[in-house]
Amino acid sequence: MPDSIRMEDVVFGYEPGHDVLRVTSFRIPEGARVFLFGPSGSGKTTLLGLVTGILTPTSGHCEVLGKDMASLSSSRRDELRGSDIGYIFQSLNLIPYLSVRENIELPSRIHAARRARIVAATLHEETVRIARRLEIGDLLHRDVKKLSTGQQQRVAIARAVIGRPRLVIADEPTSALDTDRRDRFLELLFDVCDEAGATLVFVSHDRSLRSRFSEQISMAEINTLNRLEEANA
Repeated sequence: MPDSIRMEDVVFGYEPGHDVLRVTSFRIPEGARVFLFGPSGSGKTTLLGLVTGILTPTSGHCEVLGKDMASLSSSRRDELRGSDIGYIFQSLNLIPYLSVRENIELPSRIHAARRARIVAATLHEETVRIARRLEIGDLLHRDVKKLSTGQQQRVAIARAVIGRPRLVIADEPTSALDTDRRDRFLELLFDVCDEAGATLVFVSHDRSLRSRFSEQISMAEINTLNRLEEANA
């Protein structure tokens, strides 16, 4: 099975001589559901920056969806991120002056590759289909600022999965939810990722969620700097 993410001998530092991430070997197979955890400062944000192409390695090989990220121009990394990676932010990052429908449709309007992969006959019909599946079909014309937190999170899921991206990253999306809402959020996220055939990387501090995922990976296992710090402590 091909890998969605593969890193070999990756080193990254925001300043010369001050590395924050060293990865000897790390891979996520296509279609996996991965739970990635680690405390603040363990390198999660940096790792996600490398995976999405916002950052590029100081050295080493970082391949995402079959593309060597270091060999791509900034514009090509932007295109890959927009067309093939869905991202659910902790703060959701919904566009406040757009409606629910406009927020969901945004990736497919910007990126032709996302629009070409929709299931329904038109983008509007696809938006309605996904929104109904996420139980927000009656909210498409609403102002996102007036939605509940749970409703906003479903909008964020819909925006991330429309156009069937190959990789979905969820960065601490359930940190503000109670147990019942968190569990429902996960059920819906798994459901739509399965339908899209997307690899899911779910980042969280909440280790009680680990058993729901096919793979559980600690940043302490990935970032060798963490092990060095522990050994020198």
